Amino acid sequence: MADLHGDTVVHSKTEFDDWRSLSLGIYMALTGYGVLVGLPVISTQWAESLGFSEVQVGQVAAADMYGLALGAVLAFFMVSRIDRRLLTVAAASVAIAANVLCIYAQTYEATLWLRLLSGLGSGVYTGVAVATIGGHSRPAFAFAVELFAFAFSQAAELKFLPLLSIEAMYMVFAATFAFGLLFIGWLPRRPASAALDVKVDVEEKSGEHHVDHQHVPSYIPWLVLAAVLFTYLNIGAYWTYIELATVDTAAAPEFIAEILVYTSFFSIIGCLFAVFLSNRYGLSRPLLVTLVFQAAIVAMLIFGITNTTVMISIFCFNFCWIFVDIYQAAVISNIDRSGRFLSLMPAAQGLGNGIGPSAAASVLAFGGGYNGIFILCAAASIVAMLVYLYMYLKLKKMIPALADAS
Repeated sequence: MADLHGDTVVHSKTEFDDWRSLSLGIYMALTGYGVLVGLPVISTQWAESLGFSEVQVGQVAAADMYGLALGAVLAFFMVSRIDRRLLTVAAASVAIAANVLCIYAQTYEATLWLRLLSGLGSGVYTGVAVATIGGHSRPAFAFAVELFAFAFSQAAELKFLPLLSIEAMYMVFAATFAFGLLFIGWLPRRPASAALDVKVDVEEKSGEHHVDHQHVPSYIPWLVLAAVLFTYLNIGAYWTYIELATVDTAAAPEFIAEILVYTSFFSIIGCLFAVFLSNRYGLSRPLLVTLVFQAAIVAMLIFGITNTTVMISIFCFNFCWIFVDIYQAAVISNIDRSGRFLSLMPAAQGLGNGIGPSAAASVLAFGGGYNGIFILCAAASIVAMLVYLYMYLKLKKMIPALADAS
């Protein structure tokens, strides 16, 4: 009988480890999330340049995000069955066409449906992107690099977009999709492994090794995606209301605005820490601790908001946000090397990001105040931790090496 304490998960190097594949996957992810990142700026242009009402702006933005989530769901069914190059070309073509048509069709109804279509193309495109990044033999490292790049691209986009007209913004989004197609030959056509098939290097008591193929039950990745949803419920609610929550408190508005500028720096620190800790302790244990810590730094605001407490909360929250993103994506990558379930991650994030602000608004409507929102956020993070803990304990019994993989 094998001594399971010496077992390790085996990720053989494949074409997904090539720097060109990883680079294109990262570029595609940054492109696919481009509208999401620039939404505050784009929304302002919809109101000022096109004359949309506040309600219409919200509906158009929601259509784009719902399209993104729906596209990610479609990617789940196609990413391991259809040639990924053809899928990417088709998805990019839809996004390009929708953005170009937005330049000429600027009525509310036309923009609403075209943004839904653009989001749909972006969602499939992003699903292929994250599946490509997750195919790397060191998924935690690959996603840390992606989010490191994201921190810089986010800052650049939010500085650059306000200088453009709404028509120029649409052209920029279309051009970024088109540019990626020039390097489509760098994209692997098929997944490197079968869905939910894990290779484990088993060490016998004699010291000899053999590779054992083990199948992961299909409910395991669904549990991780549920944890992602609750994580983003917390993120969506907190990030939507944190600045408003500081109004009429001991925290100075100018100070809060300055703090938000420097949050990307803590994203970078989170990336570096994530890689360091995964190499030493695997993914699961640091992730469980981080979700509890994230709940604590939100809940601390219940006891009073000052410059100091809100600075600590925002900086630590952003650190945990990136940290958890990397680890959850890497966990799904370890469980399912085909990339199918990983392509659903943008949908889980988008759904949680939509439910969070809505739930927080309901808390305010029922008189719960901002303390009620902070309790909601902390509870969501704890629920995410408990779901993930259940998954971890199940894996620990079935495939211990996978439960503690890095």
